[in-house]
Amino acid sequence: MATAHARLLLLEDDPAIARTVAYALEREGLSIVHSLLLRDAREQLRARPFDLLVLDVGLPDGNGLDLLRDLRRDPAHQATPVLMLSAHGEELDRVLGLELGADDYLPKPFSPRELAARVKALLRRAATSAPQAAAAAPPSPFHDDAAGQRVSLHGRPLPLTRREYRLLACLLRGAGRIQSREALLAGAWGDDSESTDRTVDTHIKTLRAKLREADPAREYISTHRGMGYCLEP
Repeated sequence: MATAHARLLLLEDDPAIARTVAYALEREGLSIVHSLLLRDAREQLRARPFDLLVLDVGLPDGNGLDLLRDLRRDPAHQATPVLMLSAHGEELDRVLGLELGADDYLPKPFSPRELAARVKALLRRAATSAPQAAAAAPPSPFHDDAAGQRVSLHGRPLPLTRREYRLLACLLRGAGRIQSREALLAGAWGDDSESTDRTVDTHIKTLRAKLREADPAREYISTHRGMGYCLEP
């Protein structure tokens, strides 16, 4: 993919910021499609492929992280580079975006030149790594049926509770990467204020038991002390 011919989707509800970003990226020879609302971005993604997505988090009709979560569940968009924009400075927002599969995260206010540099770097990385990843990636033993909220291992459905399903789905979306307890808690429990890091540990324990019962030959979830958990693909 030549950077100069790449097509980008920009999801940003502030017209002034969108114009500045689009101008900076178009000066680099990139083709920009701008959406003000989440629903329009979803329609654009259904209508045509994009080489990179720049997604704002806070939107009038939803949250860019919800779109990111849905994209990483869709095989057609799992490898599409995503750069998140957000006015929120909280560490949890940044961690959650990265753990959900974002490739980069830029807080507002930002320099348009820095944004353009990061976009070009992501496009170069995608152009370099995509053929190698496609050739080397083995098929996953897991299948996540998001609509039915079921996960199968080697073709056999796992007997998961609703929370166990959501936790395993989070781990699968970030397979191969260490995910913090905070990110897993936010992804699987959302705004449930009564849940704690210990809740994640307890559910990881039950998940491990069910995975061992389904496949005794492998340990799929590893613990990284002081950092979190990683599901090996």
